[in-house]
Amino acid sequence: MTRVFVVNSGSSSIKYQLLDVESGEAVLGGLVERIGEPGGDAADHTEGMRLVLDRLGSEGGSGPGGKSGAGGGSGADGASVSVGGPGAEDVDAPAFVAVGHRVVHGGALFTAPTLITDDVVEQIERVSALAPLHNPANLAGIRAAREVMGDVPHVAVFDTAFHQSMPAYVYTYAIDRDVAQAHGVRRYGFHGTSHEFVARCAAELLGRPIDELKLIVLHLGNGSSATAIDGGRSVDTSMGLTPLEGLVMGSRSGDLDPGVLLHLLRTGLEVDELDRLLNMRSGLLGLTGRSDMRDVVQAADDGDEDARLALDVWAHRIRHYVGAYLAQLGGLDALVFTAGIGENSPVMRARALAGLSHLGLEVDADRNAMTWREAREISPEGAVVKVLVVPTNEELAIARAAAALAESEA
Repeated sequence: MTRVFVVNSGSSSIKYQLLDVESGEAVLGGLVERIGEPGGDAADHTEGMRLVLDRLGSEGGSGPGGKSGAGGGSGADGASVSVGGPGAEDVDAPAFVAVGHRVVHGGALFTAPTLITDDVVEQIERVSALAPLHNPANLAGIRAAREVMGDVPHVAVFDTAFHQSMPAYVYTYAIDRDVAQAHGVRRYGFHGTSHEFVARCAAELLGRPIDELKLIVLHLGNGSSATAIDGGRSVDTSMGLTPLEGLVMGSRSGDLDPGVLLHLLRTGLEVDELDRLLNMRSGLLGLTGRSDMRDVVQAADDGDEDARLALDVWAHRIRHYVGAYLAQLGGLDALVFTAGIGENSPVMRARALAGLSHLGLEVDADRNAMTWREAREISPEGAVVKVLVVPTNEELAIARAAAALAESEA
């Protein structure tokens, strides 16, 4: 089995999974949390990563239907660390061939998964100003993992990379070009790993080559984005310089007149207050006091007018992007729902496409109500434009990308 260890490092946490690339099975996974906090799991990310390695050893590197193996990487003294438990088979084989790291922002520098070197770490650090809440945390995980698991290749997989195929007229903002260039101001897009993974799964479900398809993928969760995909390439996406632009999200505003920001600054809000307002006190939370879509739907069902308005605003913004992308693509083969809301909320899927039957977009009530976990079609029988639900798996996408790059570099 080809296994990859996937790391998603936050400012105070490390999420990890050991995945079998061939079967797609998560052999094991876990979370180290409250890093650097009183009573937390670890004092810093390096200690947290050593704790992860200890857990790999104690859990034996095997899951349901899996075989135990030996550990990849090194411990504090640089020696190879075993991940095989008592009686493990293939004890001399590495448990993972690479470590894959999620990195939120790659700027315009990174257009594909990249083997991590000291120079790459420096380049990621240079673009961290574009994602100050995410990239420094990602880098902390990279540095810790390279220190603790230094004997295997480490690969960075960027949320922004898939969207680097967008044409210049799509990613360019109409502001002074010298200012834009000096500060890296342009559309980058996010959730790219999810959008690409889901698009390929949709092509498999439709039984057609991805390079023949025109798709709109709606990644709808606490963070949400829409992407137009033509022939397997991102040609437009709703998030921009940061993950703040676009759709209405759990606590983020999405699209907003820039003049609103200037008005609020002039009327007394400080920059940091404005940042918190747009990222943590807006979206569904700002409109209803609730950030979880399930709670908002329940409140609307109970007669809460603020919740009803919020759902209308949420759905209107989605239809706005769907219509724009359909026009830009010049046609559509399938619209794909994914992520937490997209995969699990029949009522919001139906609401998002309400009134779009004239564009060939509608859902079959019975198919939409099904709660299968597999990829499936929910449009009416014989629909020209298919509506699909495709579960995303960003960790598996990262694992596959890391394995492929590690193999090509071997």
